[in-house]
Formats: sequence, structure tokens, C-alpha cells
Amino acid sequence: MEERNLTCISCPMGCPLTVVMNGAEVVNVSGNTCRRGEVYAKKEVTNPTRIVTSTVRVEGGSADMVSVKTKEDVPKGKIFECVEALKDVIVKAPVHIGDVIISDVAGTGVAIVATKNVE
Repeated sequence: MEERNLTCISCPMGCPLTVVMNGAEVVNVSGNTCRRGEVYAKKEVTNPTRIVTSTVRVEGGSADMVSVKTKEDVPKGKIFECVEALKDVIVKAPVHIGDVIISDVAGTGVAIVATKNVE
């Protein structure tokens, strides 16, 4: 049996979690004060994912950059590929919240969307 210690990030409580695993199977999660902690722990040790946030350049807009993020979380191992895919992206103004900047970033099937308006 393997034991892993995590800090839950599902809510502001930051509960210290202990996950007991038998190979790739989660046997027990303890330390959580809510159900979200158990769900987070199981996902984090079996298939960790993250939302990726960054910026891309804007051409002809009221600002030089616009903030962007993945519309859904992506596998943790794909984070650097997502950021690399954004490196040379330039969008033309206007840009609006929710506009799709890249429809399938790094082969994840997840879109990169704008999180700010730039006129």
C-alpha cells in the first residue's frame, strides 16, 4: 500500500488529505471535511488535470494582450504544450469574452478562449 499526502484545492479550507493506494487503485481518502475533497483527491492521484491560463497578442486593439484560458481542464502533462501553442498566436481586435482563440489546443480537444474584451 502506498500513501500520498495532498492539500485539497477544491475550496478555501485547504484540508490535508491522505490517499491510500493499492497500485493504481484508490483504497481510502481521509482528512477531507467535504465530499469535494474526496473527489479531488481521487482525480489528482489517478488523472491530474489543470486549467491553463495565459495571454496572447492582439493586433489593432485598445490593449496589446488579451487573457485566455482553456475552456475545460487539460491533462497536467499537456500544460507546456498548451503554452507553447499560444506563443506565436496573434488575434485581431475586437476580441470578446468567450471567443475561441484555438479550437483544439495541443490535441486535447479543448478550446482556448478569451477571458477579457479588447476593442
